[in-house]
Amino acid sequence: MHDKIYTQIQNNPRFQELVAKRERFAWLLSALMLGLYLAFILLIAFVPQWLGTRISPDSPITWGIPLGVGLILSAFVLTGVYVQRANGEFDDMNQAVLDEVQK
Repeated sequence: MHDKIYTQIQNNPRFQELVAKRERFAWLLSALMLGLYLAFILLIAFVPQWLGTRISPDSPITWGIPLGVGLILSAFVLTGVYVQRANGEFDDMNQAVLDEVQK
């Protein structure tokens, strides 16, 4: 019985649209995060002296610290963006597919 329902869901055009949208969005966010990490690594590789420069002459904090913290925080922000969309648009699309199959 469940196999029939699973087949109906997999063949449903709305489900296929949901999967495609979700995959595109996840790849977009992954590429963005990878780009941020790559940029940080390239900064470390090619301009380490800039990352080691103090923010102000009397500050113990260098530019590398806020950039590193920002990189970590960007992962949390991008996760939040994904969760927000998953709990909104993607859940609505999922419910629409289930409603169609259960008719």
